[in-house]
Amino acid sequence: MTDDPDLRASDTDRDRVAAVLSEALATGRLTSVEHADRLDIAYTAKTVGELVPLTRDLPEVSTSSVPATIERQVIDSKFSKIVRKGRWVASRNTTLTARFGALIIDLSDAVLPGREITIETNAWFSKLIVRVPDNAHVIDEGGSMFGKRSVTGGSHADGPLIRVTGKSKFSKVIVSRGKDDWNLH
Repeated sequence: MTDDPDLRASDTDRDRVAAVLSEALATGRLTSVEHADRLDIAYTAKTVGELVPLTRDLPEVSTSSVPATIERQVIDSKFSKIVRKGRWVASRNTTLTARFGALIIDLSDAVLPGREITIETNAWFSKLIVRVPDNAHVIDEGGSMFGKRSVTGGSHADGPLIRVTGKSKFSKVIVSRGKDDWNLH
């Protein structure tokens, strides 16, 4: 990174910091909570100066040997109910698949790796619910046959862009911001 702390941070700068943080988690230098907190700050940093304190107390690592983020994640529910909520690290591309079950994903407290993520929602005879952060900009590019698809969009310039794709048949797919819209239990 550059010596000018006021310079705008790039995605490469953020990914480099994320790689150091991931290595620190893997070697026991950071707890999972510390890792998630620092990673959240890294991906929302606007300047290089905001990134420097995140790794100041950690050794340098080769960014070629450590994956910066999970590029693709698959969460699959078959004849069951899966709930993911709280503090967790999401991926840039997440595929959610529900078959004859329920899949509930809450991104409101999750660490989002970057300014844009894609969520592919595939449901058959199921219920698939995604809660996004309040400041997210949501774009729906999916479809439904013999079901219900409700995606609350909105245009928030300061939040992450969440692109929702995928298909559903005989299912309910809901993407929303409000906690009152559905129950996580």
